[in-house]
Amino acid sequence: MASILLKTRQIIKGISSPYVLVLLTLAFFTFLMARITAEYIPYNTDVGFLRIKQDYIDIDHWRIAFFVHVYASLWVLLAGFTQFSSQIQSFYPRVHRTLGYVYVTNVLIITGPAAFLMGLYANGGLPSKIAFVTLAVLWFAFTAIALVKAKNADFVAHRKFMIRSYALTLSALTLRAWKWGITNSVELPPMDVYRAVAWLGWVPNLIAAELIIRRYYLAENIRLLLARPKRKIY
Repeated sequence: MASILLKTRQIIKGISSPYVLVLLTLAFFTFLMARITAEYIPYNTDVGFLRIKQDYIDIDHWRIAFFVHVYASLWVLLAGFTQFSSQIQSFYPRVHRTLGYVYVTNVLIITGPAAFLMGLYANGGLPSKIAFVTLAVLWFAFTAIALVKAKNADFVAHRKFMIRSYALTLSALTLRAWKWGITNSVELPPMDVYRAVAWLGWVPNLIAAELIIRRYYLAENIRLLLARPKRKIY
């Protein structure tokens, strides 16, 4: 018990202020997602998003995919919280691996396929369908590659693809943030807003992920270069 408390104290001490701010922001929006999810419990078909999907509600595979996606995607967000903490990886590697498998299994077997199927029926016509199907394919692919890289002990590449994967996971939050921002700043037809957020919900996330990867690994390469012992010249 004492060792667990000591490790926890060391983890808290090692967390930087920006990381705490990011975690609190994610926790807040995840809480909002949980409230949205609760509206559908146990099996409400005339609330929230489903009010504009009544034409599809009687399609069995679409309805199953929707409820599977709604109930399971929240766990992907929660599992992803801890995956980028170096302190947790160092002090609680088993927790990191367990939650990592929860994340990967959920995306590859449950939420990813459900998201792909839902994308085929997206509102807004072909532009929205292409956006959501592409999102689902990339989400599945990045997560699968991250798993393979971890199995092959290529942890540098594993981390890069997990960053990309989780950036797409966060599209569940950013899509709603973009929708709120657009609808409260300009007047556009609802379907035009939907087509816009279908792309805005994840493309900027992926760009941000690539910038984070470049910045992080540039800093890491510089650190390793500076730490390399200098050769003595005789």
